[in-house]
Amino acid sequence: MELIRPDTNFDFVGKRNIAIIASCLLILAGIVSLVVKGGPAYGIDFAGGTLVQIKFTQDTSAGQIREALQDLDLRGVTIQQFGTQANEFLVRTQESSASLEGLSSKVQASLEKSYGAGKVEVRRTEMVGPQVGKDLRNQGVQALLVAIAGMLVYVSFRFEFRFGVGAVIALAHDVLVTLAAFSLLNREIDLTVVAAFLTIIGYSVNDTVVICDRIRENRGKHPKEGLIPLINRSINETLSRTIMTSGVTLLAVLALYFLGGSVIQNFALAMLIGMVAGVYSTIFIASPVIIYWENFKTRKTAAVE
Repeated sequence: MELIRPDTNFDFVGKRNIAIIASCLLILAGIVSLVVKGGPAYGIDFAGGTLVQIKFTQDTSAGQIREALQDLDLRGVTIQQFGTQANEFLVRTQESSASLEGLSSKVQASLEKSYGAGKVEVRRTEMVGPQVGKDLRNQGVQALLVAIAGMLVYVSFRFEFRFGVGAVIALAHDVLVTLAAFSLLNREIDLTVVAAFLTIIGYSVNDTVVICDRIRENRGKHPKEGLIPLINRSINETLSRTIMTSGVTLLAVLALYFLGGSVIQNFALAMLIGMVAGVYSTIFIASPVIIYWENFKTRKTAAVE
């Protein structure tokens, strides 16, 4: 099935400078946001602490809950609505010591004083120590670096080293853009988001491999054609496949985001942003890197001669 006519010839590579500037501006906005906010907003998986998910039989507000919990004297309490209804909330505290093992019971008892017996249900309690959170954070970063290094080796071995460099820069771009979007949207980074990052890396490199494979194939068919028209030709020839596969995957992720519930909403959002960034970076980031690499080698060879 072809959505794009075979003779289509969009000049994607010709727009590479505009695309690179746009990407740099978005990533820069994310860096500024991270600096202003003092770093990423880590979830309880990475920051450590205690989380209690509470559901009420009536709508309420974070301010009313905070007032009801004043007697517990908890340190660093944050209260956030969970889901779309104003009757379910997440209560987070920085406390994670063994003395707080009965925290959920204390919270429920304290809230029932204000809301009435049987009006409050504790649905989930999670406790992560600060050291465990730090270890999980380090392991998450290591997993991302190992995955990206593995992709560099794989693409370099299957094609050429310059293709591998282009793929790795595109993958780093996707992760940075997603991280920037999460910071700008005040979303938390937790283990599900790291899982989404790893999935994005695998998804994005798949698109890059398809285009690299087509470039190699077209180089054999059109040996006298320059690198820029060759890459443009390859992107245009794979455009129908890109639209169909990405479109179908996007529908599945959209269903997850809107229907999957709040627990996996961060994962689905990271996947949505990462998938769009992945398709974009394969065309506008990975391909230009190959061209810049080729031009650099040509200038270096000319200088030596």
